[in-house]
Amino acid sequence: MIPRLKLVNVTKRYGSTVANDAISLEVMPGEILSVLGENGAGKSTLMKIIFGSVTPDEGEIYFDGRKVNISSPADARELGIAMVFQHFVLFETLTAKENILLGMPEGTDPKELEKEIIDPNAIVNDLSMGERQRVEILRALLTNPKLLILDEPTSVLSPLALQALFKTLRQLSSEGVSIIFITHKLNEIRELS
Repeated sequence: MIPRLKLVNVTKRYGSTVANDAISLEVMPGEILSVLGENGAGKSTLMKIIFGSVTPDEGEIYFDGRKVNISSPADARELGIAMVFQHFVLFETLTAKENILLGMPEGTDPKELEKEIIDPNAIVNDLSMGERQRVEILRALLTNPKLLILDEPTSVLSPLALQALFKTLRQLSSEGVSIIFITHKLNEIRELS
């Protein structure tokens, strides 16, 4: 079977600081890969490289067996890569629906989208942290990704919302979606990966 994602010797430096040093990994279709590490270990930098928002200094990236150059998040989305960032990337003065539409392909029907959102007209600034996180996750899921990257997505979720997220991730995995899940919580890795 061909890996969904394959990294070969990916390196990123910021001046004399090496954030990622010759990282190689593979993620198979339907696999949930958890990435664990301390703050500052380079996890988020590596995920941003995969998503095209950071350019590696060295290394190769393969997606579905083909060598790719992911130079922007638009390139990543075109391949079928979606990412939920650790720090929210939402416009606080827009509604949940408007924020989600910003990440959707051109031609997405807003009326159809409303059916997927609990409160589509809620202003993001009025939402709790957990509700904002759900907007971020929903925006990523609605792109029907082949690879979903979640960078510390559980820090603001209630236990009930966490279990709902894990159920969704297991379902996506069973449908062949590859998932990279970043956390610093060992119990989450034991439960999910």
